[in-house]
Amino acid sequence: MADPIETGVLYREDNLTALRRLPAESVDLVYLDPPFFSSRVYEVIWGDEAEVRSFEDRWDGGIRHYVGWMRERARLLHRVLKPTGSLYLHCDPNASHYLKVMLDDLFGIDRFRGEVTWQRTTTHNDAKRWSPNSDTLLYYGKTNQVTWNAVHVPHDPTYVAQKYRFREADGRRFALGDMTSPNPRPNLTYEWKGHAPPKNGWRYSVDTMTRLHEEGRIWYPDAKAKRPRLKQYLDENPGPVAGNIWTDIAPLNSRARERLGYPTQKPEALLARILEASSNRGDVVLDPFCGCGTTVSVAQKLGRRWVGIDVSPTAMDIMNERLGRIVDKTGFRIVGLPDTVESLRDLKPFEFQNWVIRKFVGTHSPRKSNDLGIDGYSFMVGNPIQVKRSDRVGRNVVDNFETAMRRGGHDKGYIVAFSFTRNAREEVARARWEDGLEIDLLTVADLLKPQLDERIPELATVTQLPLPPSRPVAALPSATELAASDQGAAAV
Repeated sequence: MADPIETGVLYREDNLTALRRLPAESVDLVYLDPPFFSSRVYEVIWGDEAEVRSFEDRWDGGIRHYVGWMRERARLLHRVLKPTGSLYLHCDPNASHYLKVMLDDLFGIDRFRGEVTWQRTTTHNDAKRWSPNSDTLLYYGKTNQVTWNAVHVPHDPTYVAQKYRFREADGRRFALGDMTSPNPRPNLTYEWKGHAPPKNGWRYSVDTMTRLHEEGRIWYPDAKAKRPRLKQYLDENPGPVAGNIWTDIAPLNSRARERLGYPTQKPEALLARILEASSNRGDVVLDPFCGCGTTVSVAQKLGRRWVGIDVSPTAMDIMNERLGRIVDKTGFRIVGLPDTVESLRDLKPFEFQNWVIRKFVGTHSPRKSNDLGIDGYSFMVGNPIQVKRSDRVGRNVVDNFETAMRRGGHDKGYIVAFSFTRNAREEVARARWEDGLEIDLLTVADLLKPQLDERIPELATVTQLPLPPSRPVAALPSATELAASDQGAAAV
C-alpha cells in the first residue's frame, strides 16, 4: 500500500494552504511552536556575519483574532492526525489558557493528556510581579489510544551519592537491596551459604539464588548474623519517569553548537524528549511552524519521517543548510520558494531583503539604522548593496547611494529594485563618467536569470570553491543525554 503522505518535504507557504492538501489521518505526531501572542518584532544579528533578520510577532486584532487564527489551523491539524496521534502546542502564558479552551473544543476535554511546563530561562529582576521564566506545552491525543513511550530522566546526584554507595573493582556503582520476602513463604525458608532463613523466607527460589550467586549479584556480609543483599546496579536503573515540570532542559546559550541565532530557536533536547515519548521510528512528524528546523532535524536524526511548513523563505534557507549537514540534499526537497517577480512582490520587506542578499551570497550590513542606504555586501569583494522593494526607483536613491559609497570608500556597488526610472539610469552614467563610481542597477527579474555571475562577477568565485562533502546522518543522543549535557557549549 502506498504511503498516503510524502515526507522529507519542506513547504514554503502559509500552513493553512499546505495543511488542506495533506491527507487525512496521515500524521503520527504534530509539534507546533506558533508565533506567541505578543507585540514583539524580532530583529536580530546572525552569527559572525552580522546578518540582519526580522521575524514578526504581531497580533493587532487582539486575543480573539489570535485564537481564531490558531483555531483554523488546529482544526486542520486534528484532521491530519492518525487515531493514535498526538499534538503538542508550545505557547506562553499570555495565551495558553485561551488556547487550551480552543483545543478542548476541537479535540474534546477528555483528549487533553497534560500540560508541560518548561523552564526556558532563569528568573529576572522584575519588581512588580513573579518573574516569567517558563513556557507551556499543551498535550492532546486524537483518541485515548495514543502512542506513548515513557521517558526517563537521570537520577538526582544527591540520591545517587546516598543510595549507590558501593562500587565494584571496575568502578561500577551499586546499591544494596533486600532479599527477604515481605510476606510469609514457608516453601522458601531454606539456609543459604550458612545464612539462616529470614522469618518470612527468602524472596527468591534456590534456583534463582544460585543464578544470582554465579553472576556475582549477591553481596555477602562479613558477619553471619547479617543477611546477604542483592546488588542493584546504577547503570541498570533508567532513572525516574519524567514528570510534567521540565527544569532539566536548558535553553540554548550563546555558545551552544546547535545555536543558529534564530530568535525563538528551541533546543534539540526539548524536541528529542517529545519525539521519543510520542512517536516511534518510521512515524511521521509534522511541524507547521518549523522556523529554523529543530523539529525536522531531530526527527531526521531519530529515524522519524517528517514534513515541515513555514511561510518564510529565510527559514527555508536556514533549514536547507541545517539539514544539509546531516543528510544528503537529495534526501529532502523544498517546495514553493519564490521564483517569479510576482511571488517576490508578496514577500515582507525583511524577507525580500534577505532573498536579495542571499542571491549575492552576501552578508547583511551590521547596522540596523542610519546605514546610509547600504543593506549588505557582496560575496568576498564586499561591494555595497542597497535593496528597494519598490518600482520606478529614481535619481534621489542613486544620489544617496553615491554618498554612502564615498563615505565607505567603495568605487563599485549595486542597487536592486523591481524597476528604475530613466533619470536613475542617467545618474548612474554620470557618476561613472565624472566620479568613477560604478553603480549597477539590477532588477528583480535580473536576479532570477540563470547566468547571474555575468552581472555580478563576484559570484564566479563561488563556483570555484570546493563544496564540503555531505555529512552522514549522525545519531542523536537521547533526550536524557542531551538534557544532562551542557547543551553543546563550544569548546574553547
